Amino acid sequence: MTDTNQPETEMNSPVEPAASEVTTAGSELKPLRIWPPILLLMGMVVTRMAPQWMDSDSVLPIMLAVFGPLVCGGLILVWWVLASRATWKEKLSGLVITLLAGGATLALIDPTMKGPGVMLITGPMGMGLFGVAALLVSRVRSAKRTLFIVACSVLGFCFSLLLRAEGMWGDYNMALAWRWTPTVEERMLSQEDAAAPADQSALTAAELETALAEPEWPGFRGALRDSVLTGVSLDADWNADVGTPLWKKAIGPGWSSFVVAGQMLFTQEQRGEEELIVCYDAETGAELWTQEVKTRFYDALGGPGPRATPTLADGGLYVMGASGHVLRLVPATGEILWQQDVRKVADREPPIWGFSSSPLVVDGTIIVHAGGKGDKGLLAFDTETGNLKWSAAAGDHSYSSPALLTIVDQPVVAMLTNKELNLLNPADGAVLLSFDCAVDGQRVLQPQLAGEDEILIATGMGKGMQKIHVTNKDGKWTAEEVWTVTGLKPDFNDYVIYEGHAYGFDGAIFTCFDLKDGKRKWKRGRYGKGQVLLVKDSGHLLVIGEEGAVVLLKADPSGHEELARFQALEGKTWNHPVLIGDRLFVRNSAEAAAYKLPVVK
Repeated sequence: MTDTNQPETEMNSPVEPAASEVTTAGSELKPLRIWPPILLLMGMVVTRMAPQWMDSDSVLPIMLAVFGPLVCGGLILVWWVLASRATWKEKLSGLVITLLAGGATLALIDPTMKGPGVMLITGPMGMGLFGVAALLVSRVRSAKRTLFIVACSVLGFCFSLLLRAEGMWGDYNMALAWRWTPTVEERMLSQEDAAAPADQSALTAAELETALAEPEWPGFRGALRDSVLTGVSLDADWNADVGTPLWKKAIGPGWSSFVVAGQMLFTQEQRGEEELIVCYDAETGAELWTQEVKTRFYDALGGPGPRATPTLADGGLYVMGASGHVLRLVPATGEILWQQDVRKVADREPPIWGFSSSPLVVDGTIIVHAGGKGDKGLLAFDTETGNLKWSAAAGDHSYSSPALLTIVDQPVVAMLTNKELNLLNPADGAVLLSFDCAVDGQRVLQPQLAGEDEILIATGMGKGMQKIHVTNKDGKWTAEEVWTVTGLKPDFNDYVIYEGHAYGFDGAIFTCFDLKDGKRKWKRGRYGKGQVLLVKDSGHLLVIGEEGAVVLLKADPSGHEELARFQALEGKTWNHPVLIGDRLFVRNSAEAAAYKLPVVK
């Protein structure tokens, strides 16, 4: 008899190999090896948090924070290709799609995100989510796991398309905003367009001449570039009204400070595609005049705008812009008398942070640092004509400015660069002394006198400070190291000297140290990376914190004593404060304000 079920069985039999094939195909997909991505994801977190867990102002934790997450993220892709247990089809498709997503993101990302934004946000987000997704589906034995992993990675990369970078804080964290929101500069420009023209100054010609003949604060950090104010004694009893501004207004970005002559405030800022020199009314904040230079400088760390501070001297206003223009203007009107381009004179392009040298004017000569090759490091122009008078070799980059120091009764120009400390004759630029103190990083701070023949030298990126002793015997200049202390790390925040001690920032914490041996007396007060002004007559330290708080401290080596404070500005504040009488003038890259402080009559 014929089995009636046989045809049915034979009809079904071809299905069984197909099922077997599915099983075999599924068995080829092994669980992913997960311990490498776990370690690498932990490495991303640990390296990014290094500045908070370690000494945040030495080079190592900063380098770990900047490069560690990106390197660990790249190693996650290496793990995927070499040690994940994924099939080669998964490996190649996952790698190619991830790299294409990363490349497309780099092409479409906001220009401000390039550089640090890519290293700190874009790369770690895209590759970090690749690793996280791989852990979540590591036990899944289906090709869908690769689709999920690359989809998460693509979303991680694409998140950066929504962001705009607004520079970095002193702790090297990115300041971020949504890409579609207007910048502070754009909001300021829109308000400027809608606002009525500002009233012009009511000062008479005689009053202008008097004010400009003896400016109260003629340049960067004052007349001696040491942030020391005399002739004023502050009252430490501050009431609530102190924090009410006399005026406050939005201004263009830039890290310049103020120069003050009578009722005139001079500064530099960026507005759109023009770099401006601006004169404000000190009493009202009204704009008296502006002068434009068609240029825009931007760097990913500091953002847009000029870095240097103008200088008032010999009846002129002297300015150096971030892109390299050097000008003399008429202080009363802003009219340009002459202009030079450092890029052409020194044959070099701006350094990464822009040209940042606040002009030094000595005996009819304006001196700026350019960092050109050969003898084009330091440039000296005639104040009347703008012609080059002399030039001298100096390091190829510096954020510091030339300063006039009097050492053993002889005035010298001191210039601190990445290569050395140079002392030069201001008349002809002859190099009197070159003290070797080379560093790989930036040089930002001013060399300062610690006595009639001793100079303090600071180094950025947490490499410490040193004091040297300078001698001049029959015209032969020499210098020797007195002490070096690596535990003092002022970075880009200037310090002040008072009664044998220096006060300033050790990283983001305020500190006091003894000038005799460099030993720390105390370290307290977390004000971020701000700036400090010494009110010498009353022995007070006026600190402006990185987040815009004004703090009054007692200049006392026995301990940190905070006497008063108020919030003066909003946003990142690196600009130096200026105090004239009872008027405090402060600014940052978004706003400026004036306050009235109580003084001892």
